[in-house]
Amino acid sequence: MDKKLYLVETVSIFRMRYVVEAKEAGHANDEVVMNAGRTDDESWKEFSQKHVDECIVSTRELTQEEYIRTFNEDNDYLEKWTDEQKFKYINKIDYKE
Repeated sequence: MDKKLYLVETVSIFRMRYVVEAKEAGHANDEVVMNAGRTDDESWKEFSQKHVDECIVSTRELTQEEYIRTFNEDNDYLEKWTDEQKFKYINKIDYKE
């Protein structure tokens, strides 16, 4: 059986919680929308998070050349790595088990 390369794209879903002191629920919601994800202000605190799911968005076959090109596009800071180093990021299924 010949094996092929497949690029599987996913979206991870997290349940995030924030506790906000506010006069109204709508104000608390607005504050979360305006501040969640900010990294420039350490005063905004995340209460907790839980990984909920990982959903597959798409799957497509890749050639080795497409793999290298995509690796370089997604990881431009590693572009100087050798192809051998880059190919170490392929997950392999062991069909013998």
